[in-house]
Amino acid sequence: MAGKTAETIAVVAFDGISPFHLSVPCMVFGEDRTEAGAPRFRLLVCGTEPGPLQTNAGFTLVVPHGLEAIRRAQIVVVPSWRDDGRPAPPALIRALQAAHRRGAIVVGLCLGAFVLAEAGLLDGRPATTHWNLAAAFARQYPRVRLQPEVLYVDDGDVLTSAGTAAGIDCCLHLLRVRHGAEAANRAARRMVVAPHRQGGQAQYIRQPMPAAADGDRLAPLLEWLGRHLQSPHELDSLARRALMSRRTFTRRFREATGTTVGQWLQNQRLALAQRLLETSDRPVERVATDVGFGSAVSLRKHFAAAFKVSPTAYRRQFSQDVGSVIRGGNRDRGFGRGSDIGQRQGHGRTTGHF
Repeated sequence: MAGKTAETIAVVAFDGISPFHLSVPCMVFGEDRTEAGAPRFRLLVCGTEPGPLQTNAGFTLVVPHGLEAIRRAQIVVVPSWRDDGRPAPPALIRALQAAHRRGAIVVGLCLGAFVLAEAGLLDGRPATTHWNLAAAFARQYPRVRLQPEVLYVDDGDVLTSAGTAAGIDCCLHLLRVRHGAEAANRAARRMVVAPHRQGGQAQYIRQPMPAAADGDRLAPLLEWLGRHLQSPHELDSLARRALMSRRTFTRRFREATGTTVGQWLQNQRLALAQRLLETSDRPVERVATDVGFGSAVSLRKHFAAAFKVSPTAYRRQFSQDVGSVIRGGNRDRGFGRGSDIGQRQGHGRTTGHF
């Protein structure tokens, strides 16, 4: 976890930028929410060129900093890039390379991944970008291990995301990694978005319009599952609750969530375990039972596989004062609901209990 001093985050703006893409890191990291217990950040928006910048929405931006601001940043975000394939300015490439060499985290949201690849920061590494330009990216940067189907990729000191809303997911993930699940959940609640979607989830979900009725039937089931994560669940019983055949339920669930039933439940349980480890003093054995893993051994196994840290170490890193959490009201009691939609590449079991 980062220290208590404010981290400096540089966000790169350029002529022709989308206001939405620029707003994503600004919303997650730029608002002062320290009174609510959120971490402090010093956000610097820096322009690739001097003077006002024109947005693609028809208005101009006055950006207070130049690329020199990147030298002071612990995190550098390229929130997008031009979709016409033109290269990034050499000064920006050099600034990103220098930041990466000195240990800064570099983030490329949406087409910002093209800039990171141009700088050589993605060579031999996994990355993603907007699905619509994934083929062009693969042709242009064959040394990058492109994963075009996922929402975002965290490769330690370099992160990339797919388009638009996936940038929010990636920034919330970075906030979660550095400051814990509760900090990310607070930011997400303020933005009225899902607190956590796993990076491996599909970028887009192919759902035929006539299936809307089935989607309506799944919504209450997902809400119910979020309230009953501690219980084992069978695929056949869930299909009956959704008023579908097993085969139809399995297909509709994947279409609606981008993952399997088993993986969705596992991700929900892990998200709840993070929350309980941060905000309660329950023993790990009790947390394991309360979230549905059954035993501390099972929780440790899945937790370490997902987060590369043990539950006990995670608690030491991110635990909060329990009294302050209780005084804060702990309003979000439906921990499992909407907190994580799951990984597409995960393989949930198709028989037995989940």
